[in-house]
Amino acid sequence: MLWSLLKILVLVAIIALLGLGAGYLMDTQGGVQVTIAGTEYTLGPLQSVLALIVLVCLVWLAFKLLGLLIATLKFLNGDETAMSRYFDRGRERRGYQALADSVMALASGEGNVAMAKASKAEKLLQKPELTNLLVAQAAELNGDTKRAAETYKKLVTNDATRFVGVRGIMKQKLADGDDDTARKLAEKALELKPKHTETQDVLLTLQTKAQDWAGARSTLTAKLKSGALPRDIYKRRDAVLALSEAKELLDEDGTVDQQERAIEANRLSPDLVPAAAMAARAHIAKGKPRNATKILKKAWEVRPHPDLAHAFAEIVPDETPANRVRRFSALSRLHPNDAETRLVMAELNIVAEDFPEARRALGDLVEMKDADARVFTLMAAVERGEGATDAVVQGWLAKALTAPRGPQWVCDNCHDIQPEWAPTCGNCHSFDTLTWTAPTKQEVATATGAQMLPLILGALEDKSDEIEDAPEDATILDGEVQPSDTPGAEPRPAT
Repeated sequence: MLWSLLKILVLVAIIALLGLGAGYLMDTQGGVQVTIAGTEYTLGPLQSVLALIVLVCLVWLAFKLLGLLIATLKFLNGDETAMSRYFDRGRERRGYQALADSVMALASGEGNVAMAKASKAEKLLQKPELTNLLVAQAAELNGDTKRAAETYKKLVTNDATRFVGVRGIMKQKLADGDDDTARKLAEKALELKPKHTETQDVLLTLQTKAQDWAGARSTLTAKLKSGALPRDIYKRRDAVLALSEAKELLDEDGTVDQQERAIEANRLSPDLVPAAAMAARAHIAKGKPRNATKILKKAWEVRPHPDLAHAFAEIVPDETPANRVRRFSALSRLHPNDAETRLVMAELNIVAEDFPEARRALGDLVEMKDADARVFTLMAAVERGEGATDAVVQGWLAKALTAPRGPQWVCDNCHDIQPEWAPTCGNCHSFDTLTWTAPTKQEVATATGAQMLPLILGALEDKSDEIEDAPEDATILDGEVQPSDTPGAEPRPAT
């Protein structure tokens, strides 16, 4: 509003000044005397100004005619482009104006206008390296993928625009779901521009999706060299890729090379739980239990995890439950108050039938607000082992069935829950986004609970069958069948 008012005031001032100037010239005496061919002409002040303007126009026209004359003479002397250059200046101006209009229309989302202006600029400029990209993008905006693909192919044939053409076709293949072709095009685009960050990210995503771990590690190294990735993040992700290469370690045909890759993954990122577990199993397979123990203790010191406990148990598979409790005590001392440590020790003591110690290991976990199903399931097993009634055991089991599942592998990107760790999310295919944490959407029944419930419920059913098959004169006390051959004993009702 103020700017418009200012422009109006400036215009009024200019008109006023011109009026004052014209009035001054009209009142001024004298003028300019010009003699042409013996005839003298006297011009007043205003006439002199007008004559000067006409003279300037004539001089400009003379220069234009002189340029046209020079171009004609050059053309007659054999320079065939002299005339075309003269007349192409106006065409070039119109072409660049059409090019600018096409860019503005493309930015505004006007696909039809952008296409029309780009086609006009293409005809006027004859510079495909400038106009083909606009034509392709305008065609994509209009949904004309066929013309866009044809235009991108034209860009590929030009050395100056080859990268843009390859990248454009790559994006079309990604949109069509043709990941294999898109991956090959991304590799070609990265050869043309090794430091292009977007191409590096696209290629890395496609390689991890296709489980091309060796190629993904090469791309990751390129990201590090180009400065697009911090070194600490590079080491973590390189460890994930090395671990992915060794994923078949536990297969029957697992090779020594795969074992070495698992150990390398743990070396690159000691706090990566799956790498530590797999490296420990690699050392176990090579007959080096001390190395396995060292790796698992170091990882447990960073963060206790059930996978680490399972791998630690595999170091001595044939030991007795009591010996296993003693061996795990070295692990539990690293984080004695951690919930995972207490749950593992409770589980081991239940197997060793030391139920009071298992209860002490659980402690106040059952009273916490975030207690999960595994805590209540273990508590049910402790109560059963100590001879509690069926009602008490079933009460703990009921809590287990309605409790949250506890920490799981959750994708940081889409928050999907995965049954086991993997380098990429099975839902959104994002790389290195699985974190061991409690999910935002709570579920019930953990794998541990699912495995223990049949055992506990089976024990209850066995007790029920025993009661049903008991003789009529037998006494049943706290769920146990009491023989009736005690002298002087009288039958009591079943409870």
